Amino acid sequence: MADDDGSEVLVAQRLVVVGGDAGGMSAASAARRRLGPDELEILAFEKGRYTSYAACGIPYLVGDLVPTAEHLVARAPEVFRERQQIDVRIRHEVAEIDLDRRAVRVRDLEGGTESWEGFDQLVVATGARPVRPPLPGIDGDGVFGVQTLADGIAVRRAVDEGSPRRAVVVGGGYIGLEMAEAMVRRGLDVSLVEMAPQPMLTLDPDMGSVVADAMRELGISLHLGEGVEGFELDGGRVRAVVTTNRSLPADIVVLGLGVRPNSVLAEEAGIPVGPTGGIVTDRQMRTPVEGVWSAGDCVETFHRVSRRPVAIALGTHANKQGRIAGNNLAGGYEVFPGVIGTAISKICEIEVARTGLNEREAAEAGFQFVTATVETRTRAHYYPGAEQVKVKMVAERRTGRLLGAQIVGREGAAKRIDTVATAVWNHMRVEQVAHLDLAYAPPFSPVWDPVLIAARQADDAVRAAGR
Repeated sequence: MADDDGSEVLVAQRLVVVGGDAGGMSAASAARRRLGPDELEILAFEKGRYTSYAACGIPYLVGDLVPTAEHLVARAPEVFRERQQIDVRIRHEVAEIDLDRRAVRVRDLEGGTESWEGFDQLVVATGARPVRPPLPGIDGDGVFGVQTLADGIAVRRAVDEGSPRRAVVVGGGYIGLEMAEAMVRRGLDVSLVEMAPQPMLTLDPDMGSVVADAMRELGISLHLGEGVEGFELDGGRVRAVVTTNRSLPADIVVLGLGVRPNSVLAEEAGIPVGPTGGIVTDRQMRTPVEGVWSAGDCVETFHRVSRRPVAIALGTHANKQGRIAGNNLAGGYEVFPGVIGTAISKICEIEVARTGLNEREAAEAGFQFVTATVETRTRAHYYPGAEQVKVKMVAERRTGRLLGAQIVGREGAAKRIDTVATAVWNHMRVEQVAHLDLAYAPPFSPVWDPVLIAARQADDAVRAAGR
């Protein structure tokens, strides 16, 4: 574009970001680092009241380990506006994406107005949506999901102000375990209902049973193999959870039934969605639609071991993907290499971690495999505070390649998964893992670290299977 005197005038492109949490704001920040406001105008819409918050910290807010919600907010909207010239508009919901028009329809949830905002580049970072089946009574007072920071604040307030005595957690995955811990910490009687025969379905049954036993020792009543049929209400407030086997009295209910990619907005606009329900992107986080990018819990990604598409909702992935999308749309080049499903959690003193594939996943991916399981200690046996730890490894039968691992134990156990994840990521064989030069001192490890013991036994299993 030329000015009146014939000189060129730079017209800034406009980037619109849908979603103000990890993926979206990481993308906006990365793009701003490469391009200034004169080159790129950035407009971000968030339907909630908070941006860039630690959703993984919500159970610890409820459990009173984190004193206030503000402690979970990494960067408030005004910080983005003042320091990075990113126009963040909270309580603004994008209701429609018009790819032909290159615009989004935005609803101001406070003012009640709607407007169309054009874009040159678009980042869809709509996150995940919680599974909330249409069961009788599920919308009653006292039945909570914990997907957003606002949800966490609501649960914390209900515990603080309502003085509930009995809590029922529905779902035995990561969120279910962490919310059960939060309720135990707050002094409630806690029951957990899970349709599967074990908590933590991402673990093999022999490892999940260890978690179940530990939860029972904490006083949590487990109701496994029971589906939830509805919720009994009294005056609109929950009073019981009805399962296939019983009615469990409840003053507060927390739903931890998992999440799915929140890809409806993108799909309705014609942006391709894959078999996992996540938005399809290439390694640069670019969708098949020109100028449209996506990052975070709403996308489908590539599993480096199974070689299959997966949708895994984790803040670590969202931040990485957002940064990559922002760098690339602003003229850089970076790729997201995929995931291996590494995750870690705890319930009170019990730590749980996993990476790669479990037995079921390895079988579904077509691997022939062997397993090895060891029970040992986190420190030298003579050093005070040594705790039990159980490590299981899954290795490809013929090659000995490490396919995955699971760890359950007490303090000092689960973070060992990072060593194993590094090995899985780099396609190492269990024989190589068994020879890793890991740090040793009695306060931190036995002379043979649990990871090394498990790898050595997995290697023995590989050799025996090859005979």
